[in-house]
Amino acid sequence: MFYSLRSRLITFFVLLFVLSFGALSILIFNESRSIIRSYIESSALEKMDEYGSYVDMVQTQIYDLASLVFNSEQTDEWDAAISDPTLTDGEKMLAHIKMSGYLTQTVNSYSSVSSAAIYRTDGTWISMYDQVVHDESITGQLWYKRFREENVRWMSAHIDEVEQRIHNNHHPVVSMLMPLSTFEPSTTRYILKVNVSADYFLKPLNRIHLGDSGSIYLLDQDGSPLLSPDEYGAVAADAGSEVTAKLDDWHKQGVAYFKNGQDEMQILVFKKVGVTNWMLVGLVPERDLYANLFSLRNSIIALAALLLLVSLLIAFWLSLGITKPLSRLVSAMRHVQRGDFASAESRLPPARIVRNEVGFATATFRNMIGRLRQHIQNEFELKLLRQQAEYKALLMQINPHFLFNTLELLSSLAMQRRTDDTVRVIESLGKMLRFSLKISDDLVELREELRYVRDYAAILQVRFGGRLRLGLEEEGDLEDVVIVKFILQPIIENAVKYSLKQQEEARVDVRVRRRDGRLHLSVADNGPGMPEELARQLRNPAAANHPHRVLASREGQIGLGNVIARCRLYYGSRFELRLDSLPGEGTHIELILPAQEVTAKCTEC
Repeated sequence: MFYSLRSRLITFFVLLFVLSFGALSILIFNESRSIIRSYIESSALEKMDEYGSYVDMVQTQIYDLASLVFNSEQTDEWDAAISDPTLTDGEKMLAHIKMSGYLTQTVNSYSSVSSAAIYRTDGTWISMYDQVVHDESITGQLWYKRFREENVRWMSAHIDEVEQRIHNNHHPVVSMLMPLSTFEPSTTRYILKVNVSADYFLKPLNRIHLGDSGSIYLLDQDGSPLLSPDEYGAVAADAGSEVTAKLDDWHKQGVAYFKNGQDEMQILVFKKVGVTNWMLVGLVPERDLYANLFSLRNSIIALAALLLLVSLLIAFWLSLGITKPLSRLVSAMRHVQRGDFASAESRLPPARIVRNEVGFATATFRNMIGRLRQHIQNEFELKLLRQQAEYKALLMQINPHFLFNTLELLSSLAMQRRTDDTVRVIESLGKMLRFSLKISDDLVELREELRYVRDYAAILQVRFGGRLRLGLEEEGDLEDVVIVKFILQPIIENAVKYSLKQQEEARVDVRVRRRDGRLHLSVADNGPGMPEELARQLRNPAAANHPHRVLASREGQIGLGNVIARCRLYYGSRFELRLDSLPGEGTHIELILPAQEVTAKCTEC
């Protein structure tokens, strides 16, 4: 058979040596593409990402400083003093000096900021180290006008007058402008100008390289260079349109190819940085990146010598084509034995066309897992449907239980001509029947269930009069809580019935409380107590698996058994029953349910 392991091994060795040179050609092409892609994406973008984090840090310090000055009480006091016409020039100068000291202290707290100054509309500006200057020509400078008229908040590298006065610094700085008295530049009374040395941005940028001749530039949101504008001018002639397109592009980073004026292929690497949408742009000729490919010549010679060794290693690898799949198959069988079908399928090799005996065995086992899982799922769905049907049957069993007793009471009241009591019973019965007709709802609001209990208690009060003392106590936040319907009424009915059998007066206390995310429903009576055998049966959690026994029961405790069975069917392990009963001392039943909200009701429906 051609697809046997032996035939494939012979064919492989023949093809290995016949197609060696073809494989070398493909290797050169793939390696070339890999080098270019790795060089651009791994080197350039990673370094740009590091530099972007650096720019973010600098911008954060600038904005933090500006925010401190903007929100400072010292700034407000200085503005109030300068704007006060009653103060003398000396007092205003003192306010300027205090503000200058505050700027000095604030700037010294940020390592990346070199200086800061505040410019007023009257031509006065205040900077660090007690620098207070009145120069009305400031308001006529281009940066001042562009800020107030066009809201241009960042200035590219320029020589700053404040830096010259304070530090005798003639090196360019990058500045951020911010209005202080208001957020609107056109109406602000004074402007904060924060300076950062251009070298602070330029030195780490110069450590990023693209090939031997590539360059990287930092541009603002309008595509203008923030650093080295003269150097970027020559590049913008060829790449300006491409850079503008990337500024408007929604991508944060990427690589693009285009031809310059000399019809040479260029590679553009871009990455947007900072909250101000600045962009790093790297440009490099494509031919520069191919320089690394020449190192492959020696690799090709070495590769030819290694072909024989590689062929032997591949032969060994092919032998594992049998043992490794079999090991994975055995591992999958162990997971199936434990019932973990998902892990078993993950251990199997990927599905493919069957080529050999091992592949056939694996495919057959995979199909067996799928069919077994489907069979289990079908059984689960059938069990779930059966469980839902049993739950509905238990719910239907509750409705007529109290109805017959109430009709007998109405008949007795009519014969006694007790018209008022008859009307009260009919009204309460009508409300209860309207609530009972919502048979499609598994959950109801706790408030509705308690109203149902109160209506039922009103009927019992008419029926038994002074022989019945029934109390209902609520505790905790019970708003928006939902529970399984018809829980309390059957338990109360049993408590009243058995308490009056042996007592002249029945005392039934109902308590509803919410605590620690759970709902506690308790009913206590002064009846004769419950037989131990019956209490043991009710406490047994396994009874939830046999609700048909409750349906077929003809015993007097059917109401209580019905409630417990429905709670176990609906809540499962989240339901807890506490039952305390002693002969002659009454019975205390507590149902503990999860406190589900109204939103949970929509999920269950």
